[in-house]
Amino acid sequence: MALLPGAARRLLCSLFLCLWLSTLARAATRRYEWEVSYQFKSPDCVRKLSATINGQTPGPTIRATQGDTVEVKVRNSLLTENLAIHWHGIRQIGTPWADGTEGVTQCPILPGDTLTYAFVVDRPGTYMYHAHYGMQRSAGLYGVVVVVVAAAPGAKADDAEPFAYDDEHHVLLNDWWHNSTYELAVGLASVPMVWVGEPHSLLINGRGRFNCSAAAVPGTCNATSPECDTPVFAVVPGQTYRFRIASVTSLSALNFEIEGHEMTVVEADGHYVKPFVVKNINIYSGETYSVLIKADQDPNRNYWLASNVVSRQPATPTGTAILSYSGDRAPPSTTPPTGPAWNDTMYRFQQSVATVAHPAYVEPPPPRADRTILLLNTQNKIDAHTKWALNGVSFTLPHTPYLVAMKRGLLDTFDQRPPPETYAYQGYDVYAPPQNPNATTSDGLYRLRFGSVVDVVLQNANMLAPNKSETHPWHLHGHDFWVLGYGIGRFDPAVHPASYNLKDPVLKNTVAVHPYGWTALRFKADNPGVWAFHCHIEAHFFMGMGIVFEEGIQRVASLPPEIMGCGETNGGHR
Repeated sequence: MALLPGAARRLLCSLFLCLWLSTLARAATRRYEWEVSYQFKSPDCVRKLSATINGQTPGPTIRATQGDTVEVKVRNSLLTENLAIHWHGIRQIGTPWADGTEGVTQCPILPGDTLTYAFVVDRPGTYMYHAHYGMQRSAGLYGVVVVVVAAAPGAKADDAEPFAYDDEHHVLLNDWWHNSTYELAVGLASVPMVWVGEPHSLLINGRGRFNCSAAAVPGTCNATSPECDTPVFAVVPGQTYRFRIASVTSLSALNFEIEGHEMTVVEADGHYVKPFVVKNINIYSGETYSVLIKADQDPNRNYWLASNVVSRQPATPTGTAILSYSGDRAPPSTTPPTGPAWNDTMYRFQQSVATVAHPAYVEPPPPRADRTILLLNTQNKIDAHTKWALNGVSFTLPHTPYLVAMKRGLLDTFDQRPPPETYAYQGYDVYAPPQNPNATTSDGLYRLRFGSVVDVVLQNANMLAPNKSETHPWHLHGHDFWVLGYGIGRFDPAVHPASYNLKDPVLKNTVAVHPYGWTALRFKADNPGVWAFHCHIEAHFFMGMGIVFEEGIQRVASLPPEIMGCGETNGGHR
């Protein structure tokens, strides 16, 4: 699939530092002005209030070159809601206050207020942005960030990558509910809990097709609305295309397929991977991939792009778009692909294991960790409320953001006791409901020695109901981590570390923990700041499935006053 030979890859890799330095010398500032507001939209033909950027959902694609500074001036016109926007996958080196995580790195942007996010995009790749306040992401506030490699004089940017292609397309996948975010959140917080349920639609680039005959409110669904026209991706016969795929789903794990076309996976979360060919790719909330396809099929017909729910029993129709060699918008005459069996855990597990670093871009992990944190993911009860917990502790956000509190010495604003670093793993049966379903809450955090190497092992288990375990995609802010290994069953720290991949593990910022399984990752605590680490399923984080790391807080520069103004802070911008 148009992959470069080994010698060329090695040469390009040796030139990478020089290209990067020249990029910094030519770095530009990309400026954007966004107004975030609610607008009536019909992304799946059903009219609903949606969170928009400059009137649109998804929001505009940010495209920059490695080394550029991105400045986004955000005005909150949501009228009755606060706001924060997270730049998912951007490490925010030197700018931890720009991470966009309400309660962790900033106070929220109040209605009518404006905040400018400014940060450097230091690494090429495919990323995303999305709301990080309450459950606003499910209302449509998200978009794609593309950071391209700086080209040498007279060369294309693609020449600095270990593959070649003629053009590219962007594919943003998400799930969609007709319920408001308030309704979803109140249901989760109720006794008994009212679950959000399966999404009504799956959208591709913000568009889907809901069956209007099934609309809950007559007159709200218009099948002829241009806002729900099926997206069309045009290709030219014989050319190779890079599809940059990002998932901002609030709940669903997805399987993505381009009918009749093999895909060669070449990038994951901004890092080049050893190419491997798939018929379809499993993608979890918060992940990004680049795949190459060759436009080598019959150009006289159209083909489906299809997304399907996996890891949960689907109750949502296939999300579709059209691949066209002629520009024709006509739907293909075939049935959209339905993907693999939704409960084929080993199929998804094996694809995860197959994702390793590109041979020319391996960054070996440190050979051992200074500290290991073993986290058991469980569903629990607290005062009859259904929660998610780590090692029996359900996470809550403080009113004063950690970053502000720690820089200003406001240590009474959150629990100074760290959460537990392990659990009684030797006697724990991950295949049975928890013997003690009760948990506690805490807003304490883990303090890491700056520069230390940290292993985190995420252990999945049975939920409160028997014979039920779900996939959890975990996202770490401010870092990339090495994915050292996966397993099914209970992790044993005396046995399984011997099987870790220390040769060519992929670097990622989001990784799946499979049902009844474990995932081991390693990172260096070398980015001064306070960083969230949480399940990227919106409802699960809302219900407590997250933790926070602090590292090198004394090295963080003076904070901009614009991020303050809540909790025990003053000097805000109200």
